[in-house]
Amino acid sequence: MILVTRLNGAAFALNPDLVERADCTPDTVITLVDGTKYVISESVPTFIELVREYRASVIAQAHRMETEPPTMREHPAAQDMDATVLRLHRKER
Repeated sequence: MILVTRLNGAAFALNPDLVERADCTPDTVITLVDGTKYVISESVPTFIELVREYRASVIAQAHRMETEPPTMREHPAAQDMDATVLRLHRKER
């Protein structure tokens, strides 16, 4: 989610995966894939940069998770979950 600002100053979180387009009319209008429109105070270039930063952070986190997978022991509730959790990935042989 990215934080954007309505024209009245209220901030809200927006899922950038649902954005169809961003128009400058001269206010920035964000149109979602379902047709919902939001007018925000950020400029189109600033909005695009927010989306880029969000997507880069998702990719970076996925890379960290691949190269340094956390163990179940690191999760605070792991002691209670060990008996009931099904592993999603098979260990390579």
